[in-house]
Amino acid sequence: MAELAGRDVQVALVSTDEFATWEEPVSWWPRLETGVLAPLRVGRTGRYRRVDWSTGVPMPGEEVEIGVPEVLVLEGVSSGRARMRPSLSLLTWVDGGSEAERLDRAAGRDGEESRADLRRWQLFERGWFAVDGTRAAADSVVSLSTSVSDPTSLVVDTHLS
Repeated sequence: MAELAGRDVQVALVSTDEFATWEEPVSWWPRLETGVLAPLRVGRTGRYRRVDWSTGVPMPGEEVEIGVPEVLVLEGVSSGRARMRPSLSLLTWVDGGSEAERLDRAAGRDGEESRADLRRWQLFERGWFAVDGTRAAADSVVSLSTSVSDPTSLVVDTHLS
C-alpha cells in the first residue's frame, strides 16, 4: 500500500476485523456490501460503522467514510470469499504459521482472556476456508514465519500458487 501511495495512487484499506464479532464471524457481509462496496462501485463514498473492541466486547464504534479510491484493499477473514472473487483484481492468501503460533500471537495481542474465543474463531476459520476454497483460489501466497533469533520479526516469502 505504501508503494502505491508513494506513486500518488489513491488507496483505501477496509479490514474485515472492523465488521466481524465472535457471534458474527462472516455473516456481517451484507453491511460491507451495501455500505461500502456497492457505493464505491458507482463512484460514491462508502460508509460503515466500525466494531469497537476496546473493552474486549464488540460494540458499535465510530462511523468510517471511505472515499472512492483508485485501489481498494479488502483484507481479513472472508475477504476472498467465493462470492467476491469475480470482483477481485488479486487474491492473496496470507499463511500466518501453525494454528498454535497464530493463537499465541493473537492472545498476545488481545490478551490471554480472549484465548478461548480466539480458539473457537480458529476452528470456524478452518471450516470456512475448507468449504470456501479460499487458499486454492489465491493468485499468490505469502508465508509469514517468525525468525528463531528474533521472534518478533516476520520473514515474507511470496510465490504464485
